[in-house]
Amino acid sequence: MNATDQTLNAQGLNCPLPILRTRTALDAMNTGQTLAVIATDRGVVKDMRAFCQQTGHDLIATHEEAMNTPSLFAKHNQLPRPENIDEMQ
Repeated sequence: MNATDQTLNAQGLNCPLPILRTRTALDAMNTGQTLAVIATDRGVVKDMRAFCQQTGHDLIATHEEAMNTPSLFAKHNQLPRPENIDEMQ
């Protein structure tokens, strides 16, 4: 795994705080940068997968470290521009 651009320590936080803090961190990052999230919430991997699907970010990898603490790596992506955006205006 390559080095990440930023790390978010979400240990001790329960749903939905790890996802909300992840969103805030990713919003402040540039396209293509990566964020490592370290969390202790049992549902964070499932929640992060859903978050990434809904927002267009990539969940690059997940793994568990000592004491079953999931580490997640998300890539900040620029959301694709809808093809019919001119029709929406």
